[in-house]
Amino acid sequence: MEDIKIKRIVEINEMIVEGVNSLLGQLVSDKQIFTESDLYRIITSESSMLFLMYLNDNVIGMFTIGNYYSPTGRKFWLEDVVIDSKYRGKSLGKRMLKKALEIVSTFGTSTLMLTSKPVRIAANNLYISLGFSKKDTNVYKMDFVE
Repeated sequence: MEDIKIKRIVEINEMIVEGVNSLLGQLVSDKQIFTESDLYRIITSESSMLFLMYLNDNVIGMFTIGNYYSPTGRKFWLEDVVIDSKYRGKSLGKRMLKKALEIVSTFGTSTLMLTSKPVRIAANNLYISLGFSKKDTNVYKMDFVE
């Protein structure tokens, strides 16, 4: 798998939209349709960076890095990490995560956080093997719908 590339998305085309939708279908249980305008909002935001993993010209993985400043320092969040099911078990997730760590490290002193469901045993083991530590906290959410 030497033809693997990980690229930050700065322009949109149909193939990218289709690739993101395919991966989202494998990541979340409630089917979401991701549009060009959704993608445009992400790639033009100063607080987010979207990366896709390609094998040749096919989208096979993705992750998003969000960032912000707070009184306790600069924070980064790793979100929407997914490898296409056809390519899992080939250490591609590890490759993507190492790329994310490399990117965040260029910003200097900061904290990178992520969440993962406990049932995702392989993913959780991967995060620990890369140096992440489990934070003793609860994560809460509240959805706002238009």
